[in-house]
Amino acid sequence: MISFESDYTNGAHPVILQKLIETNDESLATYGFDKYSESAKEKIKAACQCPEAEVHFLTGGTQTNAIVISTMLKDYEGVVAADTGHISSHEAGAIEYTGHKVLTVGQELGKIKADELEKYLDSFYGDENHEHMVFPGMVYISHPTEYGTLYSKRELEELSNICDKYEIPLYMDGARLGYGLMSYHTDVTLADVAKYCDVFYIGGTKVGALCGEAVVFSKNNAPRHFMTMIKQHCALLAKGRLLGVQFDALFTDDLYYKISRHAIDMAEELKKVLQEKGCRFFIDSPTNQQFIIIEDSKLNSLKDELKVSFWEKYDENHTVVRFATSWSTKPEDIEALKELL
Repeated sequence: MISFESDYTNGAHPVILQKLIETNDESLATYGFDKYSESAKEKIKAACQCPEAEVHFLTGGTQTNAIVISTMLKDYEGVVAADTGHISSHEAGAIEYTGHKVLTVGQELGKIKADELEKYLDSFYGDENHEHMVFPGMVYISHPTEYGTLYSKRELEELSNICDKYEIPLYMDGARLGYGLMSYHTDVTLADVAKYCDVFYIGGTKVGALCGEAVVFSKNNAPRHFMTMIKQHCALLAKGRLLGVQFDALFTDDLYYKISRHAIDMAEELKKVLQEKGCRFFIDSPTNQQFIIIEDSKLNSLKDELKVSFWEKYDENHTVVRFATSWSTKPEDIEALKELL
């Protein structure tokens, strides 16, 4: 079976596993106060060029989104997201479960456009009845988006300026941030993300770790007693070393960037194969996710030999599927796909 189903179907990068083994017999402080967690935080702050940042580790993306959003919003506020955004489409109402509404706006190739955001916020405050409505208290974006597209530095700056104007934070979901940063077609660096976003997270689960996400508050703006609120959400890992060791390894010798670039290299090779085989692309993605329009009959004939992700129906006879490369994709996987197609 050839699998391009997702970028988190494999375990962890060997370097990370080795570090977990090497540190296994050490007796370390609990709840993330161990030396590896502290080291990882310092390395992340250095990579962000943001020494004043505050870094916290959580275990998964949905958990991270729910905790960050709910602790930063006031009771009467909701979070603005693209109608295709992860929190509004693929997180099972996790944000609403915390008591905060997801306020959706239109998107273009998965991205919120600055003029649409400003129009939405202007319209809200221009409504004489807005005191009876859910206030927009935060803007959520992901990079890459659900469609593998990327924000440019200028687009991030524009969104940041609008958020500053309305005094609301800009939050970036970085579950696949490494793959966005290492795309051949980006001008955004981790330092740019820290500059333009008020809070973001660096995804580990989809980029080489067994689990884990690193939340970065870059503007001295972390909620007070954030660790306590993490525990209130039943998300404080007693053996915090599990996350600290992994992120310490990821941010040593540029491992995070190297394995992310490998996934991009593999995605470019994948794209060539799909093009050679005459596949129709649903969208031009510059990252590790590639979206193909395929006949349902063809998809059905491949199901026993190929794993990909269903994305959406294109029409009554065609489906959009996603191919995803990752840190663990091998050149022979690409060759096997070429032979199969």
